[in-house]
Order: sequence, then structure tokens, then C-alpha cells
Amino acid sequence: MQPLIHSETAPFAAKYFPLHLALLSVGENVMPMGFWTVISKEPFRFIIAMGVGNYSLGLLREHGEAALHFMPWDERERVVRAGWLSGRDVNKAERLGLKLTAAEKLDQTRLVEGADTVFEMVVLQELDGLSREYVPFVMDVVAVHGQSHREPILFMNRKDYATLGERWRFSK
Repeated sequence: MQPLIHSETAPFAAKYFPLHLALLSVGENVMPMGFWTVISKEPFRFIIAMGVGNYSLGLLREHGEAALHFMPWDERERVVRAGWLSGRDVNKAERLGLKLTAAEKLDQTRLVEGADTVFEMVVLQELDGLSREYVPFVMDVVAVHGQSHREPILFMNRKDYATLGERWRFSK
């Protein structure tokens, strides 16, 4: 796939739009995931964008599968803290006290207990050349678990988060 060439673009600024923060598991590693969206209802597909230097990028390429978890608001600190730890150095699930369980359709990826909703996904396609910072993946949803998500964790910036009617600031 040929990369798209743009002569000029505006600088990135996340402060203009909140991202619905999820927790992604790949193998037994977990990380916060804000860059995701539904791109197809039939077949059911997401697109996710993984940071180039992220440990989970190698795991996603190796396993070809992941699970997207929508955690309740009261789990926000563990979800956010997962982004401040590296799976290269520590077992994040163990360090954060997250209990992992077997997936229904995935071979290597474990699910995090306590999620409101979980989408088990397999890689359909990695999209090359779209960004220097992120690698987008088209993901087929192969199983869905849980219920509706009533209190989303919204990423406002690196330390500020919100849900409906409440704000929270992360501190290391």
C-alpha cells in the first residue's frame, strides 16, 4: 500500500475531543487504548491504532489477536496506570491486580475480569504507511461478552479523565 502524502497538516491536539478509553489485552499484556472505532457492522469490525514503540505492537503482530475491554469508571486508575508501565519490564496484570481469564475464541489472549463489555478480535489486516507514530489494524470481532457500558472512561489529556458528570486527575 502506498503511503498518503500531504504537503501540510495542522498540528495534533487531543484537547479538542475526548477519547473513549478502553483496556486492550494482547496475550497476557494489557494497555489503555483510546485509538479505536467501529468501521463495519456487517461484518463487525473495529480499527485500532497501536503506537510504534509499544511492546504490545510486537505481541499483536505475533499473536494476531486482541481483546478490547470497556471497564467501569471505578477501574479508571488501573486502566490509566497500565499505560505508565511497560510489559517489557513487568507483568502488568499481576502488578495492577487484574485477574485474567481464558477467552472464548482467542488462543493466546486472555480477558480481564470485571469489564462491562469485551470484544474478542482477530487481525484482518495491518495498514502500512499511514502514520509514523501509529500502526492501524483492521480487527474482526469474533466474540462479544457483557452488558451495556454506562460510565465510560473518557481520556481528555495525559492526566485528565472524565465520565458523565465527573472528572478525575491521574497522578503517578
